[in-house]
Parts: sequence; C-alpha cells; structure tokens
Amino acid sequence: MKGFFSGHERTCFSNVKGFLSSHARMCLSKANSMLYGAMVWHPWLIVAQIVCLQCSYYITLGVFLSILVGTRVSRLSLVYFFDYVTITTSTVTGWCVIASFLLSSFAGSVYMLYLIERAKKCLDFSATLYIIHLFICIVYGGWPSSITWWTVNGAGIAVMALVGEYLCIRRELQEIPITRLRSCV
Repeated sequence: MKGFFSGHERTCFSNVKGFLSSHARMCLSKANSMLYGAMVWHPWLIVAQIVCLQCSYYITLGVFLSILVGTRVSRLSLVYFFDYVTITTSTVTGWCVIASFLLSSFAGSVYMLYLIERAKKCLDFSATLYIIHLFICIVYGGWPSSITWWTVNGAGIAVMALVGEYLCIRRELQEIPITRLRSCV
C-alpha cells in the first residue's frame, strides 16, 4: 500500500479510516444507550435520588412507627428513629420498632423500583441510605453498641437491596411493547 498511494492519498485514507472508527464507536454507544440506558455521570441526579430515597424511607419509617409504636407509648419522638437503645428484643415496643424498620426496608425497595430503576444500582443506594442512617445515629445517640441494632440494620440493608434488585430485574426483563402502524389501504 505504501508504494501504491501517494502521501496525500495516504493522509486522506487515514482520516477516513479515523472517521469511520469514530463513527462506529458513536453508533455503538448510541446502540448501547438505547438498549441499556446511557451510562453518563450525573452527580446532581445521584444526589437527588439519594435525598429522595432517604426522605421517603424516613417518612415511611415514621408512618410505621406511629402505627406500631405510637399506640404503645405516650410520646413518639426521634429517639425511636435514631437511638440504638430503642431497638431491643426484650420488650414488645422494641419488637414493634424492629418491625417498623424491616417494613420500611421493604417499602424502600419499592421506592428504589421507581427512583433508581436499575438493578445493579440497588445495593449502592441501599448501602448509602444505611451509611447515612448510621452517621445520623452516631450524631444523635452515639456509636450503636447493641448487637440487635446491627442485626436489624444489616437485615434491613439486605432486604432493601435484594428485594429492590428483584423488582428492578423483573421490570428490566419485561417485553418492550412495539406498536406497528398499519396504513389503511
């Protein structure tokens, strides 16, 4: 090839070859984004998803705590949200707090179906939610030294991640409806 083409023709050929390879990369990236969603870095979207998931989780936890624990105590406070002492298996109220946390984890997995929408991101977002919850608990009531607190929150992160992944995978595997427009002849 070196002797057949002149220098100018070789330069043009390499430019065309470079254009074709960049065009092929662009087409492949478009095809991947059409099939699997664009993998683009959007930090504000991620922060908004974390904030929405965290707020939805705490609202749901508040509803379950008010239903299950609010009927048993005279005054419901943030202690039941963030203090590790309230998560105990020695009282009925403690079991109600545990049930509230686990039911909120199930609800959080449903929230991830609508907020996150990707099965491979469920573990990341549920771990982020529980790490933020750990930091809030440390600020509010100190380091959680109860094995029950760690067990309940470990079960909560497992439930939220696994059920969320299951729900997202079921949605991802649904058939895409393709409507055909027929011309009336």
